[in-house]
Amino acid sequence: MHRDELNETGLTLPRAQARATGVSGKMAERALFCSIFAILTLCSPIASAWAQGAPPSAREAPDLSIELIDPNVLRVCADPHNLPFSNDKGEGFENKLAELFAEKLHKRLAYTYFPQATGFVRMTLGSHRCDVIMGFPQGDDLVQSTNPYYRTAYALVYKPGELDGLDRISDERLKQKRIGVVAGTPPATYLAKESLLGKAKPYALMIDTRIDSSAEAMIKDLQSGEIDVGILWGPMAGYYARTAGLKVVPLLKDSGGPQLSYRIAMGVRGADQNWKRQLSRLIQETSPRSTRS
Repeated sequence: MHRDELNETGLTLPRAQARATGVSGKMAERALFCSIFAILTLCSPIASAWAQGAPPSAREAPDLSIELIDPNVLRVCADPHNLPFSNDKGEGFENKLAELFAEKLHKRLAYTYFPQATGFVRMTLGSHRCDVIMGFPQGDDLVQSTNPYYRTAYALVYKPGELDGLDRISDERLKQKRIGVVAGTPPATYLAKESLLGKAKPYALMIDTRIDSSAEAMIKDLQSGEIDVGILWGPMAGYYARTAGLKVVPLLKDSGGPQLSYRIAMGVRGADQNWKRQLSRLIQETSPRSTRS
């Protein structure tokens, strides 16, 4: 093991692991990937959107010696405290996916940790301190996307009872309710459209996840009655709500505003074409659809 530091921020570059995981064999690899898929389905009950084929060049052995600083190490960019995605203990589903891919690529696994807020891409992938972000919305121009490996959406979170059946922001019952929303996210536009912002409680979008969590704060406010309904990013809604006995309903029916549902891919640098193709091929080969007989 080794440990370095990001001197500009005081954040630690975590351990480079000698081996990625104890999983062995194709059946075990697929089982682990399917387990990650199951976690995502629990977090946001939406069907996964898998890629329908890789380009022919992806099936050729790529030359990564120019693109990657160390072709023998899978260098992952991650948030140190952002469950269910990742943390510095390797407990998130993106951590588990990184372990699986490191094994399949026959590479050691190493992380560069940085809070996933302002400057995340610039200080990690953009600074060549790591080579892949395990989860990033497809189409975001900050990175180049691989094929997507799941789909999720913003979701409503509320206590079972009087709001049962609530599945859209345009529901008339919300006119009399206090709604929690992360400021600056797409659902806030829908709240404005329905004239619901006046009673809404905003939560910060850009935070240092090592010391704060808007999702945790929102769930606590729901439990205490400070708010009646929360709107969170799907996987976070499922992760925090399942132990609190709250209902999670993905926002799939509102329209006339910004996108609320997204395909999630891995993010690499724009110039890393061969690396992108290799990861896309692995996503395709390891997805549940490719394992059906």
